[in-house]
Amino acid sequence: MSLTLRTISREQHLAYIQSLPAASHMQVPAWADVKAEWRSENLGWFDERTGEMVGAGLVLYRQLPKIKRYLAYLPEGPVINWYAPNLTEWLEPMLAHLKQQGAFSVKMGPPVIIRRWEATSIKAGIQNPDVKRLRDIEADFIEPRAFEVADKLRRMGWQQGEDGGAGFGDVQPRYVYQVPLANRSLEEVHKNFNQLWRRNIKKAEKAGVEVVQGGYHDLEEWQRLYEITAVRDHFRPRPLSYFQRMWTALNTEDPNRMRLYFARHNGVNLSAATMLIVGGHVWYSYGASDNIGREFRPSNAMQWRMLRDAYALGATVYDLRGISDSLDETDHLFGLIQFKVGTGGQAAEYLGEWDFPLNKLLHKALDIYMSRR
Repeated sequence: MSLTLRTISREQHLAYIQSLPAASHMQVPAWADVKAEWRSENLGWFDERTGEMVGAGLVLYRQLPKIKRYLAYLPEGPVINWYAPNLTEWLEPMLAHLKQQGAFSVKMGPPVIIRRWEATSIKAGIQNPDVKRLRDIEADFIEPRAFEVADKLRRMGWQQGEDGGAGFGDVQPRYVYQVPLANRSLEEVHKNFNQLWRRNIKKAEKAGVEVVQGGYHDLEEWQRLYEITAVRDHFRPRPLSYFQRMWTALNTEDPNRMRLYFARHNGVNLSAATMLIVGGHVWYSYGASDNIGREFRPSNAMQWRMLRDAYALGATVYDLRGISDSLDETDHLFGLIQFKVGTGGQAAEYLGEWDFPLNKLLHKALDIYMSRR
């Protein structure tokens, strides 16, 4: 197949995404409006023979301080056939185009999964003192073609980025936790939860916890819970304006792209979460909870409701997003994997992010600049 690459309109890009079973929420055209501090461009790959669009990518450009050169970033993209035997013919024109646009370095995140681990394997790993990381456990599923993709990228001169290390903006998680929903009944999904999860869901029901959907006007209440969480978990919260922009941008593109949930007890909101939907892929995106009312298990009730809603939408996967690969109980991120493993899903490892230095000197300068921040 001979390919040509060119800039496309947002409408063309969206139509292509809508024709697919799923794609990352960071590769929909509206994500460019969420990341308003970056310049953006929509790229399309076309089959020269038929003129049909066969791939798309959202590129975000971040300007270097003081000079007109850019880092070009395709978060969790581009959306192309990563297993194509002629992968060079997809990526070479992209690099040439981005160089023309003034990019000194390109960062992308191939949406390719290498390994999966079932919850039972992870639980056994946690109990084994010799196991420190997810990688120490034998995977339940390995995708051999993913290793071929990695080899091809290395041969082309791409460099594998640091695992979840700090990068420009947000480095995407290499390890995620997913609950597969395709060809399963809700009863099966529920049965796969661990005992603690099932008990907590029941406890919340008994206590009268109700889970409701909110709208744009409820984002201030979301922010209140989110900022409580930030103080408790020692991270820097995003401002309210970010979530307002996210809501407006994503739901203007598709009225069902982003949802907001609250779990409340006696009319008091105890926890909240945002959910993102692209085709059959549904993500639990941000979560927040108060320091009070935790004994009513609002977070378990909310996740169970979101999972059921995802199922009702016909989702094939409910994605709980990032986890750390550390299985060390003293690690501050261990609680996160423990909570997610309780859903009985699977941990998945992506190929991670890859960099292509178009200008080695500027790429190196950026690395030094970022490491000092």
